[in-house]
Amino acid sequence: MTATSDVPDADRLARVALSCAVEPGDLVTSRLVADVGPRKALESQLEPKARSSLHERLREVDPERQLELAARAGIRFLVPGDPEWPRGLDDLDHVEPARTGDDGESPCFGGTPPGLWVRGPLALTDLTGSVAVVGSRAASVYGVEVTRGICGQLALARRPVVSGGARGIDFVAHDATLRSGGVSVAVLACGVDQVYPEHNRPLLAHLAAEHAVVSEQPPGSRPTRLRFLARNRLIAAMTRGTVLVEAALRSGALNTVRWADQLSRPVMCVPGPVTSYTSAGAHLWLRGGGAILVTGGADVLEVVGRPGEHLVEPPRGPERPRDGLRGVERTVLEQVPAGEAVDADAIARRSLVHVRDTVRALERLHHKGYVTRVVGGWRLAPGAG
Repeated sequence: MTATSDVPDADRLARVALSCAVEPGDLVTSRLVADVGPRKALESQLEPKARSSLHERLREVDPERQLELAARAGIRFLVPGDPEWPRGLDDLDHVEPARTGDDGESPCFGGTPPGLWVRGPLALTDLTGSVAVVGSRAASVYGVEVTRGICGQLALARRPVVSGGARGIDFVAHDATLRSGGVSVAVLACGVDQVYPEHNRPLLAHLAAEHAVVSEQPPGSRPTRLRFLARNRLIAAMTRGTVLVEAALRSGALNTVRWADQLSRPVMCVPGPVTSYTSAGAHLWLRGGGAILVTGGADVLEVVGRPGEHLVEPPRGPERPRDGLRGVERTVLEQVPAGEAVDADAIARRSLVHVRDTVRALERLHHKGYVTRVVGGWRLAPGAG
């Protein structure tokens, strides 16, 4: 049990049982827990129901044994009310559920999970102000470069980065954050004692040893497509905003973005080449006006920071010598030829400036090296064109 928590042991054990028996994002269970509490929700689910084996799975769970085995493996179980519980997850009870398909008939999922299984020394309270960085598994060279730049700046600004531990943009987001000395957490679609994908074993092992890996599924669980989709809502809810680097039109990363939008978290998209298949999903969000365009870590920090913090200067082209000229000087200089010299009267007529003001402006421009006086009048100084 969590020693510093005021959550009753019976409530925690009920949540363990529900976490072990129900699928992630089970909307019926999350609503029951929210309405009547975990113990009554468990009692209700233990009743046999037609065409449902949930009550059988629940009877097979020994929650105290589950906690004991988890603790031996260095895994802790967090529930709402624990000091370490990410409070952003509670917002999931107040948004519209998501459907698992596009047919309008598929079952819904959503809601706050019964609890979180966590492996690693990082306290999840340290994720305050964290940023989710997600994207395509088939990341392009461009996507990798942009992700490294964004996560490197977030790390230097002490903003934790949360992602899904998958290949592609997820991997780069974790790796770039760690290489820059930052904090990173992976939210998994399997148990925190499992490794998926196998290719990322060294990364996930490092996160579990030095930072944290998180899942709403109990140890031993394997990933499925629907579990990935359910997992995405946690990434969006635990963070202050979500950055989408690259995503095709049917990318799973778009599901995370939808959850962030539902939760009123900022959605930030990195634009890519208009011909890029892997940026089509990001462009769709930008075109629809549901996302903020970001091109680097500074833009992201401005979005997720406090008002007035990390303000980004509007980009400007390179400074030119004439940029510092005042109005009359600039107007007069525009009428000074580079070739044959002309007198001040002609320059005044062309510039529509009084001849007296024109002469004064020419003198100042001469002193600054823009024009030179020659026989016959004035012309541009060498290199001033």
